[in-house]
Amino acid sequence: MPLLLDTARSCRTVELRGNAISIGLVNNMPDAALEATERQFVDLIRATTAKAVVYLKLFSIPEVPRADNVRRALAGRYRDISELWDTRLDGLIVTGTEPRAERLSDEPYWTTLSNIVDWARENTTSTIFSCLAAHAAVLHADGIERRPLVQKCFGVFDCDVLAAHALTKDLGPRLLVPHSRYNDLPEQALVASGYRVLTRSDAAGVDLFARQEGDHRSLFLFLQGHPEYEAGTLLREYRRDVARFLRGEREHYPTDPLGYFGDAVEKILSEFRARASRNRSEDLIADFPMSILEASLEGRWRGSAANIYENWLCYLSRRKTVGRAKILNDTAVRRGAWRSRRRPTADLDLRVLHFIWRTAL
Repeated sequence: MPLLLDTARSCRTVELRGNAISIGLVNNMPDAALEATERQFVDLIRATTAKAVVYLKLFSIPEVPRADNVRRALAGRYRDISELWDTRLDGLIVTGTEPRAERLSDEPYWTTLSNIVDWARENTTSTIFSCLAAHAAVLHADGIERRPLVQKCFGVFDCDVLAAHALTKDLGPRLLVPHSRYNDLPEQALVASGYRVLTRSDAAGVDLFARQEGDHRSLFLFLQGHPEYEAGTLLREYRRDVARFLRGEREHYPTDPLGYFGDAVEKILSEFRARASRNRSEDLIADFPMSILEASLEGRWRGSAANIYENWLCYLSRRKTVGRAKILNDTAVRRGAWRSRRRPTADLDLRVLHFIWRTAL
């Protein structure tokens, strides 16, 4: 799929024509994952086979904690979120970030995230909220609180497709989805508030769910998982957590991501875990078997991930086509009504001219 990435101020003057789709990406991921997250979504959109041209705008929230050098780098590539309020987009993707506060409403970016939810409802055709952003959206809209998990939901999970929907077309009965989160949303509370669960896992809970408040409101899609993840993303998160254990920033050694590593590397993982438990030293992270683990990985979920986003882009394109057809039809109706109103006057003018001509004879 042709994709135009908005990375310069000069892109403001780009005029979208025909079947072009405008999408915004609000990238809230922490500094270490910021660039990778942008790449993941860009690659995923490019991997789809929809025929529309996609114009992607990047946005950042100033309240998300960032290092000064990262903030300066963002200024040259990302638009401030304040520019979103005067924009009209076909689609929007809002990423999560690593939680810091116990309550979402205590996060420094809570107010801005809430404003994005309200804006997107009226100014997009569809919006995707990922992970923490999904938790924030349902809390703001319906007061549904996330609940902390006893153990981090971490790994690649089999998810059942529960409902026929524009987003689940051609997915088959099951799909693999990576999850990485410390909190969960109660399924019963979501269903009671009108959300439709599209995919779920017995082990990981609700995966993909949706809600739309009327035909003229945006279709909201919520993902507790991360289908956009690359093959090595969970590995990098696992290594980060191991490093935190070795530095004494967390009490327990992290559990291995479920369904992610093959049996061939289990012995290597066990041996390193034993060394870390005996000698808890920050220097030991240099011996983490990163290259061996990377060589064993396969992004088995990437096909279904591309399918989900292709379905989403097709939905945006189809709705845009229907919208254009409606505008053309309404215009034709108005023109027809105008001609109908003009016709009696025109007939009267002809009769007057005919009378004048006969009189002149």
